[in-house]
Amino acid sequence: MGKASRDKRDVYYRLAKEQVWRSRSAFKLLQLQEEFRFLDGVKAVVDLCAAPGGWSQVLSQHLCRLNETTHQPKVKIVSVDVQEMAPHPFLEIVQGDITKINTVKQILEKFNGNRVDCVVCDGAPDVTGNNDMDLCLQEHLLSAAYAITCCILKAGGSFVAKIFRGKNNAVTLNLLRTHFSKVLVAKPRCSRNSSIEAFVVCADFQPRLSEGASVGSFPLRDLDMKFYSSLSARQKTPFVACGKEMYDSDRTYSKQGV
Repeated sequence: MGKASRDKRDVYYRLAKEQVWRSRSAFKLLQLQEEFRFLDGVKAVVDLCAAPGGWSQVLSQHLCRLNETTHQPKVKIVSVDVQEMAPHPFLEIVQGDITKINTVKQILEKFNGNRVDCVVCDGAPDVTGNNDMDLCLQEHLLSAAYAITCCILKAGGSFVAKIFRGKNNAVTLNLLRTHFSKVLVAKPRCSRNSSIEAFVVCADFQPRLSEGASVGSFPLRDLDMKFYSSLSARQKTPFVACGKEMYDSDRTYSKQGV
């Protein structure tokens, strides 16, 4: 069965169309938030690799409430992608490459030089069908998202990003632990069981850049390497399945039941 046929019978695909979400991935963020509440109290958030805008749409509709006096949104959301993205209420869009330091500067300008409370990233490469190649490409993308996060996230902030489960996950998760005191892996129920995707949910950001490092520095190069080497490669990372009360994305439901 082709991808188009699979999507059309998928309950979350149909729900996304009915509820006017830009993509079915919106339900992934909804289920992650329901389980971990990382968006609670957030006033400034960045959505990396945002196009077509499903996650940004969730952030906009669930976080933004107009201030009664200024009629301006209380939460600021900046969506970043190398591709053009259709506008949406309450979103500010930066078209740029997340591997470039100029993109970091553009994001910080949107927040008047201040760091943000949360960074989310649902980015993934165009899959080739070669599992090893896809894992490698996703690791590079996650590394880029992590690097830019280190430049824009404030202490105590949260980072949520897509990861492909593979043999090198222990290295990637240990790298995340150099800056976050809490790291776990979660798979929303709306993510198909056949998919190798999952999401890292990182909380309590602790900057560990070397003294004197600036935004222009590449953060992964300035790590406290003594701290990094002290981490055990065999350290277990909790795995959580979330969205228990939602539909199962691998089942077929009648249209009447949705």
